[in-house]
Amino acid sequence: MSLPAFFEWLEGTWASIAIRESILFYPLVETTHVLTLCLFLGMTATWDLRLVGLTMRKVPVSEIVNRLWPWAMAGFALMVISGLLLFLSGPVRASQNIFFQVKMVMLALAGVNAFVFHQTVFRWVEEWDMAPAVPRRAKLAGASSLVLWAGVVVCGRMQAYNWFD
Repeated sequence: MSLPAFFEWLEGTWASIAIRESILFYPLVETTHVLTLCLFLGMTATWDLRLVGLTMRKVPVSEIVNRLWPWAMAGFALMVISGLLLFLSGPVRASQNIFFQVKMVMLALAGVNAFVFHQTVFRWVEEWDMAPAVPRRAKLAGASSLVLWAGVVVCGRMQAYNWFD
């Protein structure tokens, strides 16, 4: 089964129809998605700005990450669940939307960026935690994260205004 055929099948399921036609559930899911996106991005932007060196330079990076990580992960989990429900409400239209496609690429790149950062330079955070300047690779990871997540937000918002239908 091809991906477009799968999305057509998915769109015909009772769950997709129920979400799409719901007067209350869809707006609640969308609101949850936006609020949990704010929670996740607020936490992520805080430590990314610290990595870049724009905020809280006297606070150890590890302390910021340790305090914000649980909140960021809770926001991320709820954001993903609500995002999947939003996608389920109209998979054909979403999958054909250029802004959705770019958003998914940027989301994947943000995930790769975070994974690489945590598997490499963050492993030695104790060595540079309180250094006057964080390592260049940490700054690059923080800046990349800020740019990618901003792109995810912009593309997510632009999905409603797809001029290319």
